Amino acid sequence: MTRLSTFAVAGVLLLGGQAPGLAQTAAPHVYFVEPADGASVTSPFKVKFGLDNYALKPAGDASPESGHHHLIVDGAPPKMGEVIGAGETSLHFGKAQTETTLSLPPGHHKLTLQLGDGAHVSLGPQFSSTIEVEVR
Repeated sequence: MTRLSTFAVAGVLLLGGQAPGLAQTAAPHVYFVEPADGASVTSPFKVKFGLDNYALKPAGDASPESGHHHLIVDGAPPKMGEVIGAGETSLHFGKAQTETTLSLPPGHHKLTLQLGDGAHVSLGPQFSSTIEVEVR
């Protein structure tokens, strides 16, 4: 790199920009593909999970920067470091599944998608997403 281009790259970085060719790592993102927040659905309905910039691995896999989905129905997400319980309202997707079909009674429901590590330990609020649906 020439001395002039070195100064140009340094100037761009100092100004908060990104020089062409320099990689920028995006933050991990957990989200619902469907249904949309506020959707009105008929039970049973499909729920699809999304995960960007993090590896999806089955339960038991302790690879760094990886985890699997958990779906909490009408409950609060577990705090970072807490084990995510399993039951009728806390569903584990330990085979690295990315969708399910839910049957819920009519009414207003809160769905929280929480990523957990290979031991079902919550990775915290930055790995969580919550939507609300109205079941008809």
